[in-house]
Order: sequence, then C-alpha cells, then structure tokens
Amino acid sequence: MKRFKKDAGLYFDYKDATSLRRFVDSYGKIEPISKTGLSAKQQRQLAVAIKRARHLALLPFVNSK
Repeated sequence: MKRFKKDAGLYFDYKDATSLRRFVDSYGKIEPISKTGLSAKQQRQLAVAIKRARHLALLPFVNSK
C-alpha cells in the first residue's frame, strides 16, 4: 500500500494531526516503512513529526478503547 512517491519532496507538519493519524495504527504505534511506502528519510521525518505532535498533545500516545 504505497501512498507517496519515494523521490517526491514531502514534508510532514506536526501541526497537521489529521494527516499524521493515517500513519498511526489502532494501538497508537507508528506504521512501518513496509506499510507506508515511504523512503527511510521520509519515514524518519514522519516519526519526528508524530513524536512532536504527541508531545504537544495533538496526538495521543496510546489510543484508548
């Protein structure tokens, strides 16, 4: 399930929580590269953006059911 081109200039903004939620599974874990289809550099940028959003309480650390 590839969502982005690997060579595209892509920027993940930590303030855009709705787009970051697509990359977090039902348990609150960050999806792996195999599911996101991102390059390693883009995956690292995504992880930093998600962690910043969690720190500012824009995203939850754990999804409660």
